[in-house]
Order: sequence, then structure tokens, then C-alpha cells
Amino acid sequence: MEDHALPGTPPVPLTLRKSARARRISLRISQLDGRVTLTYPQGIPESEALSFARTKEEWIRQHLQEQPVLAEVQIGLTIPVEGSDRRIVPTSGRRVLLQPDAVAVPAGAEPRRLARFLKELARDRLTGACDDYAAILGRSYTSLSLRDTRSRWGSCSSQGGLMFSWRLILAPPEVLHYVAAHEVAHLAEMNHSPAFWSQVERIFGPYEKQRRWLRDNGAELHRYRFDASPS
Repeated sequence: MEDHALPGTPPVPLTLRKSARARRISLRISQLDGRVTLTYPQGIPESEALSFARTKEEWIRQHLQEQPVLAEVQIGLTIPVEGSDRRIVPTSGRRVLLQPDAVAVPAGAEPRRLARFLKELARDRLTGACDDYAAILGRSYTSLSLRDTRSRWGSCSSQGGLMFSWRLILAPPEVLHYVAAHEVAHLAEMNHSPAFWSQVERIFGPYEKQRRWLRDNGAELHRYRFDASPS
């Protein structure tokens, strides 16, 4: 990979990636950090790829302006937990405490301790939801794991393993439950056919509102930076 930049105010950093698998020139803007990656096939000159990027400059700058502002997790920051805004406050105790309008975190290790707490809370909520929906569906899952995924909120393997983004704990509970039902429904239908969506509605109920919430607000859940958090 090579680094270049589109001139202008401000300059836009570009990461160039030549790929043997690419069939055309493409641009990707990371929802996590706003990095712009320009991918192009082996047989195309770098100058042609850069020329393509210049023709897309207005599109690139517009999308960068719409990127959520990153927020470092620290005392005083307000973050959503289960859809409710809570201010991070210090506590002299050793445990993270969830309060109606705050989350109290032992001072000195805010990102690490809070990330661990949120992951444990997400696992508890998702396990309960998946157990309930699997019982309604009449199918069993084999495992449940959490990751900090960027491209998807959940997945279901052909072996029945469920995976979720732990950042779902930042979303409203009904959104977390929708994603749980969505992945559980894949235990019966490993596709997105009408039969699959019928299963989602059968075990969850109407889902369009929650699906739309993720589409409209999901990127916001990735703007909180837990740089010191465990993987």
C-alpha cells in the first residue's frame, strides 16, 4: 500500500492498494476512522487510479463531512448504554456501576474497565434474547461470541455459531433484540429469502423500525474509541 493525497483544503489522505483480485478501480471510506482507500487492478497505472479519485473528490469530501466525530472514552463523556445517554463519572469503588443517567467507572482505567463491563452486559442481554428466540424457533445454537466488528452486527455460521458486535449494547434494547432474532432465524434459513424474513417476524414481530434505526444510526455506535480496551 502507498499513501498519497488529494490536493485541496484540507488535503485528503489516500491509501492506494494494488490488487490482483480487483477488476475495476474502487473507493472505500472507513466508517471507523474515515480512511480513504483506493483499490485498483494490477494492469492499471497508478496515475489512472489517482485520476479516478480526483473525479470523485466531491463525493469523497461529502462523505467525510458526514462521518461521525470520534470520541475518546474518558471521565465526563456521555455515551449511550442500552439506548440511554449516560455520563461517565468516577467512582472510588472497584466495580463499574450502571445508573439511570450515568455510568460510574473506577478512575484511572476508564476505557479498559468500561469496555469489559459493556461486553459482559452485551453477552448477558444477547444470551437471554437468543435463548428466547431459539426456543420459539425450535432450533438450538452451538455458541455465542462477541467481537468489535465494523461490517456487520451479527452472523450465524452453518454450524450454528452466533456472533455479534458487542457495541449493540449501546443501541436501544429493541434493536439488540432484533439483531438477536435476525441471527437466530438463520438457524432455520441460511439466506435472506422471504421465508427467512417470515421467520424473523414470527419470532420477533414487526422489525422494520429497528432495522431502519440501525441503518440510520449504526455508524454512531462506532465513534466511541476504547483504545485501551481488551480485544
